[in-house]
Amino acid sequence: MGELASIVSCGLYVPQWRLERTRIAQAMGWLGPAPAPGASGARAVCGWDEDALTMAVEAGRCCMAQAQGGAPAALSLASTTLPFADRSNATVVTEALDLPDSVRTSDHAGSLRAATTALAEAARCGADSSTLLIASDARLARPGSAAEMEYGDGAVALLITGGPPPEGCKPLATLRAVAHLSADFIDHYRMTGEPFDYALEERWVRDEGVAKLVPAAISRALVLAGLTAADIDHFAMPGLPGTARRLAQAAGLARARVSEGLREDCGDLGAAQPLLLLLVGFGQGVDALVLLAGEGAAARAQRELAQVLARRRLEPHYTRYLAHRGLLAPDFGRRAERDQRTAQSVAWRKHRELAAFIGGRCSACGAVQFPKSRVCVNPECRLADTQAEHRLAETSGRLRSFTEDWQAYTPHPPCVYGNIGLEAGGNLLMELTDVAPGELEVGAPVRFVFRIKDCDRQRAYRRYFWKATRG
Repeated sequence: MGELASIVSCGLYVPQWRLERTRIAQAMGWLGPAPAPGASGARAVCGWDEDALTMAVEAGRCCMAQAQGGAPAALSLASTTLPFADRSNATVVTEALDLPDSVRTSDHAGSLRAATTALAEAARCGADSSTLLIASDARLARPGSAAEMEYGDGAVALLITGGPPPEGCKPLATLRAVAHLSADFIDHYRMTGEPFDYALEERWVRDEGVAKLVPAAISRALVLAGLTAADIDHFAMPGLPGTARRLAQAAGLARARVSEGLREDCGDLGAAQPLLLLLVGFGQGVDALVLLAGEGAAARAQRELAQVLARRRLEPHYTRYLAHRGLLAPDFGRRAERDQRTAQSVAWRKHRELAAFIGGRCSACGAVQFPKSRVCVNPECRLADTQAEHRLAETSGRLRSFTEDWQAYTPHPPCVYGNIGLEAGGNLLMELTDVAPGELEVGAPVRFVFRIKDCDRQRAYRRYFWKATRG
């Protein structure tokens, strides 16, 4: 059987913050007389200004930076925690990545196998099409629950081309077959408007659902690929420790190497987890994928994953984590009592600057400025109508001055902002994120990341912009 699609590039993003499971156990251990099971390692958690959209943008930037060729024809965003129920989340990501407005956008939600289903759909688009598929999740868990120990936040992006890989391209993997098994087997669920998942009894889910449905889907996929179980070298599936090993045995994959995820330093990434592992998606049905790994792809992926996970710092305050996820409401005082209403008319007129971080470069003197304007800011130039669009998101800079402001409101005090000298020239005043008091110094290198700017809680709206962070 020929290739259905090729995966030509991959991007990963995991927030830098880690919440140790022992810290959760210490805070919530009063619920039971015995130490919490599985309280080892740490889970990746979003900062206050991160969510499924901001993580998707960072994974997409990483993926597209490694890709060859132009923009994809489509962008698909898979998540069970999309911030907007009635707004195209994928279009927000497309604008932040500065992709052409001809790119087809689609949101995929409703199940933890949203990403594998979207991958199968991308493979059917034909050899003349390409899709940037991004899966991103930041699931809430009720404090003290088993899910609080297991969930992690993160995103994975894949650039997929239909059919065989383009000439001269060495793909990470080629998709040989996809088998789908639809079954309304409820292992967990979350009703619309509810913040937390409700999970059913673990043993019943494992024995009656996973152990029966997954092997059936794997058998279908092997038939479609024209392979036998003995031909499979690697088997991966999200789930609790030991689940993937038992399923491999049940499916006859005796010689396959088994992968179960990154629990110790990451956690279960929800809809993004199947793309991180690349084989089986489970959630009210099963998607089983058969892939042929490219030469050196495994080693390359391991290096990239190790680099992403190395950017870590511990969240020492369990209550701050709860506050950042909206599970605790501290009193920030009157400084937090301000109207954050977004002027949608201005947001639309300035959407290139706000979403894609587009500034201007003077064609006469080369001066870079943000925002772009009719007149060049260079006092020795001052020519009008000479500026071309210049994307600042992929540039870097250095910190020329900064302030740690303990009086201004921010969910993660202090509010840090500074004057950034851009590598391409020019200066701008920006908010900084993911920095601790006392760790910045003048001259420090910085890069730019897409983050939540603020939240209008009165009108239930989230506004995004770019911030500087340590380079």
